[in-house]
Amino acid sequence: MEVPINKRRLRRIFRPDGRALIVACDHGMISGPDRGIERLGETLASVIRGGADAVMASYGTACRFEDLLADVGLVLRIDGAGTVLGPMDGPGAQFYTVEDALRLGADALCVTAFPGSRHEEATLEVLARVIRQAHGWGLPVMAEMVPGGFDSGPEFRTLRSVSVAARVAAELGADWVKTAYAPGFEQVIATCYVPVVVLGGPGKADPRATLEMVRGAMDAGAAGATIGRNIWQAEHPTGMAAALAAIIHEDAPMDAALARLKP
Repeated sequence: MEVPINKRRLRRIFRPDGRALIVACDHGMISGPDRGIERLGETLASVIRGGADAVMASYGTACRFEDLLADVGLVLRIDGAGTVLGPMDGPGAQFYTVEDALRLGADALCVTAFPGSRHEEATLEVLARVIRQAHGWGLPVMAEMVPGGFDSGPEFRTLRSVSVAARVAAELGADWVKTAYAPGFEQVIATCYVPVVVLGGPGKADPRATLEMVRGAMDAGAAGATIGRNIWQAEHPTGMAAALAAIIHEDAPMDAALARLKP
Protein backbone atom coordinates (compact mmCIF):
# COMPACT_ATOMS: atom_id res chain seq x y z
CA MET A 1 0.00 0.00 0.00
CA GLU A 2 1.32 3.43 -0.94
CA VAL A 3 1.66 5.93 1.89
CA PRO A 4 2.10 9.72 1.68
CA ILE A 5 5.62 10.93 0.93
CA ASN A 6 7.40 11.85 4.14
CA LYS A 7 7.74 15.64 4.01
CA ARG A 8 10.34 15.63 6.76
CA ARG A 9 12.63 13.71 4.42
CA LEU A 10 12.05 16.15 1.58
CA ARG A 11 12.81 19.07 3.90
CA ARG A 12 16.19 17.52 4.63
CA ILE A 13 16.95 18.08 0.93
CA PHE A 14 14.92 21.10 -0.17
CA ARG A 15 15.12 24.30 1.87
CA PRO A 16 11.97 26.31 2.73
CA ASP A 17 12.41 28.15 -0.59
CA GLY A 18 11.72 24.84 -2.37
CA ARG A 19 15.23 24.71 -3.84
CA ALA A 20 18.23 22.46 -3.34
CA LEU A 21 21.89 22.11 -4.20
CA ILE A 22 22.58 18.38 -4.29
CA VAL A 23 26.21 17.35 -4.77
CA ALA A 24 26.58 14.06 -6.62
CA CYS A 25 29.39 11.98 -5.13
CA ASP A 26 28.44 8.54 -6.45
CA HIS A 27 30.78 8.53 -9.47
CA GLY A 28 33.19 6.09 -7.80
CA MET A 29 30.71 3.30 -8.54
CA ILE A 30 31.73 3.63 -12.19
CA SER A 31 35.09 5.38 -12.33
CA GLY A 32 36.64 4.39 -8.99
CA PRO A 33 39.00 6.97 -7.45
CA ASP A 34 38.36 9.67 -10.03
CA ARG A 35 40.17 13.01 -9.75
CA GLY A 36 38.53 15.01 -7.01
CA ILE A 37 37.14 12.05 -5.08
CA GLU A 38 40.34 10.11 -4.39
CA ARG A 39 40.04 11.03 -0.70
CA LEU A 40 36.29 11.07 -0.46
CA GLY A 41 36.05 12.18 3.15
CA GLU A 42 37.93 15.38 2.35
CA THR A 43 35.71 15.96 -0.68
CA LEU A 44 32.51 15.53 1.31
CA ALA A 45 33.69 17.89 4.03
CA SER A 46 34.66 20.48 1.42
CA VAL A 47 31.37 20.53 -0.50
CA ILE A 48 29.27 20.46 2.66
CA ARG A 49 31.26 23.40 3.99
CA GLY A 50 30.49 25.23 0.76
CA GLY A 51 26.74 24.92 1.21
CA ALA A 52 25.51 21.59 -0.17
CA ASP A 53 21.96 20.89 0.99
CA ALA A 54 22.24 17.19 0.24
CA VAL A 55 24.69 14.63 -1.08
CA MET A 56 23.88 11.94 -3.62
CA ALA A 57 25.91 8.95 -2.54
CA SER A 58 26.51 5.24 -3.03
CA TYR A 59 25.64 2.63 -0.42
CA GLY A 60 29.28 2.32 0.60
CA THR A 61 29.70 6.07 1.04
CA ALA A 62 26.55 6.28 3.14
CA CYS A 63 27.84 3.46 5.35
CA ARG A 64 31.39 4.73 5.85
CA PHE A 65 30.85 8.48 6.10
CA GLU A 66 27.77 8.55 8.30
CA ASP A 67 29.14 11.28 10.59
CA LEU A 68 30.04 13.62 7.73
CA LEU A 69 26.63 13.16 6.13
CA ALA A 70 24.63 13.51 9.33
CA ASP A 71 23.83 17.20 8.86
CA VAL A 72 22.81 17.14 5.18
CA GLY A 73 20.18 15.32 3.18
CA LEU A 74 21.12 11.90 1.82
CA VAL A 75 19.98 10.85 -1.66
CA LEU A 76 21.01 7.22 -2.00
CA ARG A 77 21.97 5.78 -5.39
CA ILE A 78 20.06 2.49 -5.39
CA ASP A 79 20.85 1.33 -8.94
CA GLY A 80 24.07 0.75 -10.82
CA ALA A 81 25.72 -0.50 -14.00
CA GLY A 82 29.18 -1.41 -15.24
CA THR A 83 32.53 0.22 -14.53
CA VAL A 84 35.17 1.90 -16.67
CA LEU A 85 36.98 -1.46 -16.76
CA GLY A 86 34.18 -3.04 -18.79
CA PRO A 87 32.18 -2.21 -21.93
CA MET A 88 29.64 -0.10 -19.97
CA ASP A 89 26.93 -0.88 -22.50
CA GLY A 90 24.38 -2.64 -20.31
CA PRO A 91 21.00 -1.40 -19.09
CA GLY A 92 21.94 -1.24 -15.41
CA ALA A 93 19.98 -2.84 -12.58
CA GLN A 94 18.59 -2.29 -9.11
CA PHE A 95 21.48 -3.07 -6.76
CA TYR A 96 19.92 -2.32 -3.36
CA THR A 97 16.51 -2.45 -1.73
CA VAL A 98 14.33 0.22 -0.20
CA GLU A 99 14.87 -1.50 3.14
CA ASP A 100 18.64 -1.03 2.71
CA ALA A 101 18.04 2.69 2.15
CA LEU A 102 15.79 3.03 5.18
CA ARG A 103 18.31 1.23 7.36
CA LEU A 104 20.94 3.80 6.32
CA GLY A 105 18.59 6.71 7.04
CA ALA A 106 18.33 7.85 3.41
CA ASP A 107 16.02 10.80 2.79
CA ALA A 108 15.41 9.89 -0.87
CA LEU A 109 16.54 7.52 -3.60
CA CYS A 110 18.05 8.11 -7.03
CA VAL A 111 17.53 5.93 -10.09
CA THR A 112 18.74 6.64 -13.63
CA ALA A 113 16.84 5.95 -16.86
CA PHE A 114 17.87 6.37 -20.50
CA PRO A 115 14.84 7.27 -22.64
CA GLY A 116 15.67 7.12 -26.32
CA SER A 117 18.48 4.56 -25.87
CA ARG A 118 18.37 0.88 -26.78
CA HIS A 119 17.95 0.20 -23.06
CA GLU A 120 15.01 2.55 -22.69
CA GLU A 121 12.39 0.03 -21.59
CA ALA A 122 14.66 -1.82 -19.18
CA THR A 123 15.79 1.36 -17.40
CA LEU A 124 12.26 2.74 -17.20
CA GLU A 125 11.09 -0.56 -15.72
CA VAL A 126 13.72 -0.34 -12.97
CA LEU A 127 12.73 3.26 -12.27
CA ALA A 128 9.03 2.37 -12.05
CA ARG A 129 9.70 -0.61 -9.78
CA VAL A 130 11.84 1.41 -7.38
CA ILE A 131 9.26 4.21 -7.25
CA ARG A 132 6.53 1.69 -6.45
CA GLN A 133 8.62 0.08 -3.71
CA ALA A 134 9.81 3.38 -2.24
CA HIS A 135 6.37 4.94 -2.15
CA GLY A 136 5.18 1.97 -0.13
CA TRP A 137 7.35 3.42 2.65
CA GLY A 138 6.75 7.10 1.94
CA LEU A 139 10.30 7.44 0.60
CA PRO A 140 10.74 9.97 -2.26
CA VAL A 141 12.58 9.19 -5.50
CA MET A 142 14.65 11.45 -7.75
CA ALA A 143 14.61 10.22 -11.35
CA GLU A 144 17.83 10.97 -13.23
CA MET A 145 16.65 11.15 -16.83
CA VAL A 146 19.45 11.07 -19.42
CA PRO A 147 18.07 11.01 -22.98
CA GLY A 148 20.06 8.59 -25.11
CA GLY A 149 22.35 7.54 -22.25
CA PHE A 150 25.44 9.06 -20.68
CA ASP A 151 27.43 9.00 -23.92
CA SER A 152 24.68 10.43 -26.09
CA GLY A 153 25.36 13.24 -28.54
CA PRO A 154 23.71 16.65 -28.83
CA GLU A 155 20.82 15.18 -30.82
CA PHE A 156 19.59 13.66 -27.55
CA ARG A 157 19.99 16.82 -25.48
CA THR A 158 17.41 18.84 -27.41
CA LEU A 159 14.57 20.71 -25.78
CA ARG A 160 12.07 18.13 -27.03
CA SER A 161 14.01 15.08 -25.80
CA VAL A 162 14.64 16.63 -22.39
CA SER A 163 10.99 17.69 -22.10
CA VAL A 164 9.80 14.19 -22.98
CA ALA A 165 12.24 12.58 -20.55
CA ALA A 166 11.22 14.82 -17.66
CA ARG A 167 7.52 14.29 -18.26
CA VAL A 168 7.94 10.51 -18.51
CA ALA A 169 9.59 10.53 -15.09
CA ALA A 170 6.67 12.46 -13.63
CA GLU A 171 4.20 10.06 -15.23
CA LEU A 172 6.03 7.12 -13.65
CA GLY A 173 5.65 8.75 -10.23
CA ALA A 174 9.04 10.38 -9.59
CA ASP A 175 8.94 13.04 -6.88
CA TRP A 176 11.42 15.22 -8.71
CA VAL A 177 13.55 14.97 -11.83
CA LYS A 178 17.23 15.49 -12.51
CA THR A 179 17.90 16.10 -16.19
CA ALA A 180 20.05 17.92 -18.72
CA TYR A 181 19.77 21.62 -19.47
CA ALA A 182 18.67 22.75 -22.92
CA PRO A 183 17.95 26.24 -24.30
CA GLY A 184 14.29 26.98 -23.75
CA PHE A 185 14.34 25.12 -20.41
CA GLU A 186 11.18 27.02 -19.45
CA GLN A 187 9.27 24.48 -21.55
CA VAL A 188 10.70 21.57 -19.57
CA ILE A 189 9.59 23.19 -16.33
CA ALA A 190 6.16 24.17 -17.65
CA THR A 191 5.32 20.70 -18.96
CA CYS A 192 6.68 18.62 -16.06
CA TYR A 193 4.35 18.64 -13.07
CA VAL A 194 7.02 17.75 -10.49
CA PRO A 195 10.11 19.82 -9.58
CA VAL A 196 13.10 19.69 -11.93
CA VAL A 197 16.77 20.09 -11.04
CA VAL A 198 19.49 20.45 -13.65
CA LEU A 199 22.40 18.02 -13.87
CA GLY A 200 25.99 19.14 -14.28
CA GLY A 201 27.14 16.77 -17.00
CA PRO A 202 30.76 16.30 -18.12
CA GLY A 203 33.47 18.35 -16.45
CA LYS A 204 33.85 21.87 -17.80
CA ALA A 205 37.22 23.64 -17.86
CA ASP A 206 35.71 27.03 -17.05
CA PRO A 207 33.53 27.17 -13.91
CA ARG A 208 31.66 30.10 -15.39
CA ALA A 209 30.02 27.73 -17.90
CA THR A 210 28.47 25.68 -15.08
CA LEU A 211 27.38 28.77 -13.17
CA GLU A 212 25.77 30.26 -16.28
CA MET A 213 23.94 27.01 -16.98
CA VAL A 214 22.54 26.86 -13.46
CA ARG A 215 21.67 30.56 -13.58
CA GLY A 216 19.74 29.91 -16.79
CA ALA A 217 17.98 26.89 -15.29
CA MET A 218 16.95 28.85 -12.20
CA ASP A 219 15.66 31.72 -14.33
CA ALA A 220 13.57 29.14 -16.18
CA GLY A 221 12.01 27.93 -12.93
CA ALA A 222 14.19 24.99 -11.91
CA ALA A 223 14.20 23.80 -8.29
CA GLY A 224 17.98 23.64 -8.11
CA ALA A 225 20.83 21.48 -9.36
CA THR A 226 22.46 18.10 -8.82
CA ILE A 227 26.11 18.48 -9.77
CA GLY A 228 29.20 16.36 -9.15
CA ARG A 229 32.39 16.72 -11.21
CA ASN A 230 31.88 20.41 -11.88
CA ILE A 231 32.06 20.97 -8.12
CA TRP A 232 34.61 18.52 -6.77
CA GLN A 233 36.93 18.77 -9.78
CA ALA A 234 36.92 22.57 -9.59
CA GLU A 235 40.03 24.38 -8.43
CA HIS A 236 38.23 25.35 -5.23
CA PRO A 237 35.40 22.87 -4.55
CA THR A 238 34.20 24.72 -1.46
CA GLY A 239 34.02 27.98 -3.37
CA MET A 240 32.27 26.34 -6.32
CA ALA A 241 29.63 24.89 -4.02
CA ALA A 242 29.21 28.30 -2.39
CA ALA A 243 28.82 30.01 -5.77
CA LEU A 244 26.14 27.54 -6.87
CA ALA A 245 24.34 27.81 -3.53
CA ALA A 246 24.28 31.59 -3.95
CA ILE A 247 22.63 31.28 -7.37
CA ILE A 248 20.12 28.70 -6.19
CA HIS A 249 19.12 30.15 -2.84
CA GLU A 250 19.94 33.85 -3.11
CA ASP A 251 19.21 34.43 -6.82
CA ALA A 252 22.72 35.81 -7.01
CA PRO A 253 23.73 37.37 -10.34
CA MET A 254 26.79 35.99 -12.12
CA ASP A 255 29.23 38.60 -10.76
CA ALA A 256 28.20 37.86 -7.17
CA ALA A 257 28.43 34.11 -7.74
CA LEU A 258 31.86 34.36 -9.38
CA ALA A 259 33.11 36.33 -6.39
CA ARG A 260 32.51 33.26 -4.19
CA LEU A 261 34.57 30.86 -6.26
CA LYS A 262 37.59 31.21 -4.00
CA PRO A 263 36.93 30.13 -0.41
